[in-house]
Amino acid sequence: MDTAPAPFIPPAPKPRSTPPSMLQMIRIVYRNPLELWGEPSYNEPWISVSSFGGPLVIANDPGLVRHVLVDNAKNYKMAAVRQKILRPILRDGLLTAEGEVWKRSRKAMAPVFTPRHIFGFAQPMLKRTLEFVERYEGESGTVDIARDMTTLTYEILAETLFSGEIAGEAGSFGRQVDHLFETMGRVDPLDLLRAPDWLPRITRIRGRKTMAYFRKIVSDTMTMRKDRLAREADAVPEDFLTLLLRAEGPDGLTRAEIEDNIITFIGAGHETTARALGWTLYCLAEAPWERAPIEAEIDAVLAREPDPTKWLEAMPLTRAAFEEALRLYPPAPSINREAIEADRYKDLEIRKGSQVLVMPWTVHRHRKLWDQPEAFIPARFHPGNREKIDRYQYLPFGAGPRVCIGASFAMQEAIIALAILLSRFRFDTVAETKPWPVQKLTTQPQGGLPMSVTRR
Repeated sequence: MDTAPAPFIPPAPKPRSTPPSMLQMIRIVYRNPLELWGEPSYNEPWISVSSFGGPLVIANDPGLVRHVLVDNAKNYKMAAVRQKILRPILRDGLLTAEGEVWKRSRKAMAPVFTPRHIFGFAQPMLKRTLEFVERYEGESGTVDIARDMTTLTYEILAETLFSGEIAGEAGSFGRQVDHLFETMGRVDPLDLLRAPDWLPRITRIRGRKTMAYFRKIVSDTMTMRKDRLAREADAVPEDFLTLLLRAEGPDGLTRAEIEDNIITFIGAGHETTARALGWTLYCLAEAPWERAPIEAEIDAVLAREPDPTKWLEAMPLTRAAFEEALRLYPPAPSINREAIEADRYKDLEIRKGSQVLVMPWTVHRHRKLWDQPEAFIPARFHPGNREKIDRYQYLPFGAGPRVCIGASFAMQEAIIALAILLSRFRFDTVAETKPWPVQKLTTQPQGGLPMSVTRR
């Protein structure tokens, strides 16, 4: 007799059975774009429609995803709507830059994210996580894990890429990140209607104060490091910040581009991992039969292997749970492109100017690609199963030339954080834990993740 419990099905919007009206669509996209997608998005290889914004293709088929993001990537630029949301925040940072500016930035940052450098970040990641979990000692009551993971990943980022030398205060930083994504980090109805740029966007007006706060942090951080470089060049750490400042010049990056890339990594570089960690802890709390073998795996590895650079490979069950949370709640739930010239894939005609949406949210939950796609089943990422997943049906870090440069950094950081958190504490849901996934640049839990923390 099979007594295995039914898999946990975490909260998510049900696919729509009827298409929304234009007014409904604008409301949904502003409130939560994840609630927009209908049954065809979870069943068809692609959808080609004419929307009020022009021709639109939703790409779910892994072959089509590869065609757009890799094989014919030169024919697809960043979509205008996406740029309208992100460029006011990130300007010419790596996520939003295009053409020669993007190439210069990618080249300047590549040395920081080599395997050798990433392994070098493991000890600082471990140090910061050990310091962070001290706050849970003697903890009683409920904490917001979503907020706490934002703080933890911010502190790890500050230590690894900036050697602890980011101006500002971590506690207020987390609150400001939430406010920034609540205001500037969402689609404005005027963008959907392709209104001219001179018309003010109410959402972005509300976010200007927060944006000014971020820009001041970056300016102060750059000034601190430049002063130190002038005083004691030989003693300054060769980290992300120093490397970017050294790349300034006529053949490298401008000061403005350096500032934009620091903003990108402070904002996007920790927010995505924070969300994924929070969702992982939540799913494991609701599926204790999955959590128990992971705790045993972590205990066994920590007892024999002190080197955190080896934990990612030594903890396949822990990694699988994190990857499954990334599948269910991809931090970047949409990848938006625009066809520069007309294109064709099999019998799909893609017209010039078409918006092409590669939706990790729907690809990761597509019924033709996954068994029980709505369920939390880490076993699909266990060794032997992981290799059967098509490269282009699982896109937590994107794909192609613009694949996330920090993917290896994020995976190492996540496993180190989970290993320490789950080796010492147990995170459980409480009556107030009723998260609802909302897309605001990242896939966030509306209402946070209130959970109890107890010593194991």
